[in-house]
Amino acid sequence: MRPGLKLLLSTTMIWAASPAFAQHAPTALSEASTAHPGKWPAAGSQGLVDPATEKFVTALMAQMTLEEKVGQMIQADIGAMKPEELRQYPLGSILAGGSSPPLGAPDRSPAAPWVATAQAFRKVAMEPRGKHQPIPLIFGIDAVHGNNNVIGATIFPHNIGLGAMHDPALIRRIGRATARETAATGPDWAFGPTLAVPQDDRWGRSYEGYSEDPAVVRSYAGEMIRGLQGEPGTKGRIQQGYVAASAKHFLGDGGTFEGVDQGDTRVSEDALIAIHAQGYVPAIQAGALTVMASYSSWNGAKMHGSKSLLTDVLKDRMGFQGFVVGDWNGHGQVPGCPRTDCAATFNAGLDMAMAPDSWKGLFESTVRHARDGTIPMARIDDAVRRILRVKAKLGLFDPARPIEGKAGVLGSAEHRAIAREAVAKSLVLLKNQGVLPVKASANILVAGPGADSMAQQTGGWTLSWQGDGNDNSMFPNGQTIFSGIAEAVKAGGGTATLSPDGSFSARPDVAIVVFGEQPYAEMRGDIPTLEFQPGDKQALALLRKLKAAGVPTVSVFLSGRPLWVNPEINASDAFVAAWLPGSEGGGVADVIIGDRAGKPRRDFHGTLSFSWPRNAGQFTLNRGQPGYDPLFALGYGLSYARPGKVEALSEVAGFDASARNTSVYFTKGVTPAPFAFAADSKVTRAPIDGPQTQEGAQQLSWPEGPATLRIGGKPISLAREANGDLSLALTYRLDRAAAGPVTLAMGEGKGVDATSLFTGETGKWRTVKILLKCYQANGTDMNAVSAPVVIGASGPLALSLSDARIVSDPANSICPGAK
Repeated sequence: MRPGLKLLLSTTMIWAASPAFAQHAPTALSEASTAHPGKWPAAGSQGLVDPATEKFVTALMAQMTLEEKVGQMIQADIGAMKPEELRQYPLGSILAGGSSPPLGAPDRSPAAPWVATAQAFRKVAMEPRGKHQPIPLIFGIDAVHGNNNVIGATIFPHNIGLGAMHDPALIRRIGRATARETAATGPDWAFGPTLAVPQDDRWGRSYEGYSEDPAVVRSYAGEMIRGLQGEPGTKGRIQQGYVAASAKHFLGDGGTFEGVDQGDTRVSEDALIAIHAQGYVPAIQAGALTVMASYSSWNGAKMHGSKSLLTDVLKDRMGFQGFVVGDWNGHGQVPGCPRTDCAATFNAGLDMAMAPDSWKGLFESTVRHARDGTIPMARIDDAVRRILRVKAKLGLFDPARPIEGKAGVLGSAEHRAIAREAVAKSLVLLKNQGVLPVKASANILVAGPGADSMAQQTGGWTLSWQGDGNDNSMFPNGQTIFSGIAEAVKAGGGTATLSPDGSFSARPDVAIVVFGEQPYAEMRGDIPTLEFQPGDKQALALLRKLKAAGVPTVSVFLSGRPLWVNPEINASDAFVAAWLPGSEGGGVADVIIGDRAGKPRRDFHGTLSFSWPRNAGQFTLNRGQPGYDPLFALGYGLSYARPGKVEALSEVAGFDASARNTSVYFTKGVTPAPFAFAADSKVTRAPIDGPQTQEGAQQLSWPEGPATLRIGGKPISLAREANGDLSLALTYRLDRAAAGPVTLAMGEGKGVDATSLFTGETGKWRTVKILLKCYQANGTDMNAVSAPVVIGASGPLALSLSDARIVSDPANSICPGAK
């Protein structure tokens, strides 16, 4: 880093940490959202531009047709395109979205189908035909904590845990291992690292950020890029087991207003630089080949349409010479842009649009705009040059793939050892009243839903987009936390008994309770309060049961963000923040289980990279802001060598979050605020027992019709959820089959024909998931949904409803009535 640049960054960081910061941050959308490039630090891509590469690209471009050039600028998802379609549409890139399966295989597959998929697309792209220029594809995948889409891969801790390590050298080793496991399965481009600096912990992507502190993010950014790509100037990257990296999401995604994903970052330009841009300087200097644009806006202006930031700042001022890729249909959020037609995004500086299911229409409209001059040819040529430059620097024009399909790379012992080290270093000890480390010779009860759950310890972006539905068999190389504890205790002569509900016949010496958040990813992970398990404190009940029985208790808390857990901390003798540790649960045991005599085998190393809340309403709890008053400050972390005492904590949450609920409409017999039932007088309701809970359902009867039942409130927007292929899930029992037509609608929309869902077998609980885009396709305005659940029937009909909420499960969702 040049001395002048270092001084500039240090100055802006000090300013951002000062109490004056908040006074300068705008709170309204009226603030100008046009950047002034002169304010921004210069970086300069390293090792991307050289005469030989530029000469090669120039000669290739001279032979390309307009269609071939435009094709380079479009990326399709493998779930929405067949390899043979490349003969008509010469696209430059493919991706596998979070739940997109390899060709002819399920979405949770081992390496072989992924390799076959890459080879199938590559073969068609490179086949000689007529005047076609055979240009290799670049295949992108969300390898964000290891090559996490593939069964058998090493799954590293999510970034929030890695931030707690404060170990840039280990980050580079993690990047190197991730690159090798990605290259071994076919893709040559990892959509990472995420360089967000989360400022509101309600945001469902908080765990994708290393820290709330820009300095931590800056210290990691370049090292992860080097781990994934090799040093700037490395030749034949893919042949050496490196892949292209993608620094994301440019810019300000971590500052989204009120923690709403794909929202608006309402800050001054100085704050945008000082907080949110810090990671991009070392990333660009490390030679990042790609940068991904953010869904978010800056003071109301969508990033995918911001020429000021994508071109004037990122490319011109900061000197980025790779290419800018969009996020999943992100161009479709630019005002005036449908997904299939968006000249504005390319003119703003986007080089490659991620158009997973809109690729065909976008290709055709972009060719048309290039012909009529709406998109200047100079802009087309600039985008194509950048893309071809990256492909050349990655080594894609060399057909050799020595790592691809190589046995022993995926989930190797070496990579798992790196992940286990990362788990051990990421653990943060919040409280210890002498119970840790646990003697390996003890009789240990291991309890809680997360103790033997690979899904819960790996979290979102694991084998599927949201990370749910994964059983332990899908991690053949992994180890649960319980398994790691049992292994350590066996070696020390003790016993470890798994009892998820905490029951026991003989009182144990100590209990280790593993609990926390269930898996989630973007959108679905946004929460209205930082209180853990509000209104349904199952973990607290278990801890209190053990405490009442006189059992010393260690809590291992799995979460993607710091949460208000004061009651759970009070009920624990020791409390460990384990974040989302990934596939190597043994790393937890390495630290909390001592030797036979109870001496530490390994001390705690991690310290908080996110401030821990004192109450459930401290959403924007970031060091340096006015009123900063955390329970545990940034950098806090006890150890065996540095013990500390935690007094009894207040158990008053201090925040009612019901008004922010936008995804749960009916559960356990009630409609949570702000939603409520509303029905025509012909519809009757009565409480009944649900499938698992007493009086956990409502029986709804239409003796005659037509009549409508609604669950609604004030209008909410579900546009993001529709774009993200989320669904409305209804759990119900058909008590009397419909005698006539039934419709399901949202708000005032036309709805869909759901008659088939309310006929047939009665008396059996079932769950149906309806894709939100089905309602959207039928004319529903997803930006203003007044009633997420509307059931209209001509009668008679009787059903019992136990649950209605938004979920992510596109593979098992339907469009009822579709032909």
